[in-house]
Amino acid sequence: MARRADFLAANRGIRVARPGFVLLVNPLARADGSQRFGVTVTKKIGNAVVRNRMKRRFRALLREMLPTQGIAGADHVLIGRENGVERDFSLLRGELAQALARAAAGKGDPPRKPNGKRPPKRAPHPKGGR
Repeated sequence: MARRADFLAANRGIRVARPGFVLLVNPLARADGSQRFGVTVTKKIGNAVVRNRMKRRFRALLREMLPTQGIAGADHVLIGRENGVERDFSLLRGELAQALARAAAGKGDPPRKPNGKRPPKRAPHPKGGR
């Protein structure tokens, strides 16, 4: 996946959080039954070397596991977490298997609170003071 709109669509789908990553699945993305995946890692994780290493590890995991355990016709997105760089590869593989199984069963985590929602502003005081 390369387009931002595809990543945003996956964000509206099933969300399964694990210590090393967050898996987003948009199950209704592809009518032809093909699977796609995307990987994203924020700058909060580390420098470019660390982020690229994490993305390479995630891509290797997804290429290995999606053909057998992925959801047919879905877009899968892995969002890296800070713990994902140091985690053992076999541990990440097990966590991804669990996350894919939960997503296939439709048992995602509750949706996140939308960003930018602030409480309504109070009306100004009638005399201009506080």
